[in-house]
Amino acid sequence: MKDIQNQEDHRRINIKKVGVKTISYPVTVLDKARSKQHTVASVNMYVNLPHHFKGTHMSRFVEILNRFHGAIDIGKFHDILAEMKTKLEAEAAHIEMSFAYFLANKLGDPETLKSRRYECCMHGSLEVVDDLEFRIEVPVSLALAKKTGQGLPRSLGHWGRAVVAVKFKNFIWIEDLIALVETVIEGERNMAPIQGENSMSVESLTRRIAGSLREEEAIKEFSVKVENLAEGYSTFATMDSYS
Repeated sequence: MKDIQNQEDHRRINIKKVGVKTISYPVTVLDKARSKQHTVASVNMYVNLPHHFKGTHMSRFVEILNRFHGAIDIGKFHDILAEMKTKLEAEAAHIEMSFAYFLANKLGDPETLKSRRYECCMHGSLEVVDDLEFRIEVPVSLALAKKTGQGLPRSLGHWGRAVVAVKFKNFIWIEDLIALVETVIEGERNMAPIQGENSMSVESLTRRIAGSLREEEAIKEFSVKVENLAEGYSTFATMDSYS
């Protein structure tokens, strides 16, 4: 059978990204307390398409992912990317993996869930050398108001979120990165003139988180974005390690 995808294309136009997206797939991530945590990721895989190829064998993305079934973690990113580059004859390969990560809730309040959810994403690229970025979204809440009498469960007062993206110099646990951000949020919240009042600012919180990330030896580069959610709009501030 003739291989249509490998036939030469004479238009000499490169395609920057071609691949498959939103593959729902079970993965394993490292967990400081329990060694490993099993979760489900949404996976995007793509490569660049050199101008001399007519198309890409899309099924090979899934074949490669299946070869690592049950053993996908951050340590396997290089192997997956290298195999994508080789089998698809690409100059560069990319994989994005978005997943939910759960940590025990320390509040100890019977009205709150025992686990807290954090949205994470790992983005790996391989052209000549590896490039791996880890991004996490940490919720920012106001202090829990005192409950008066009976009634519906109290709201934590969702103020907004802090989105932190880092590139590593050395290994760091996801829990430790979350703890770093949450410690800053707690400190900023405690500095509010009136406990529980929405007096935090996106500028101040962004600067404080960036300052803590800059002091963390395991982090090579970072960016931070703090967003305060309002009715119908949001305010935000961003910084990165070059600011």
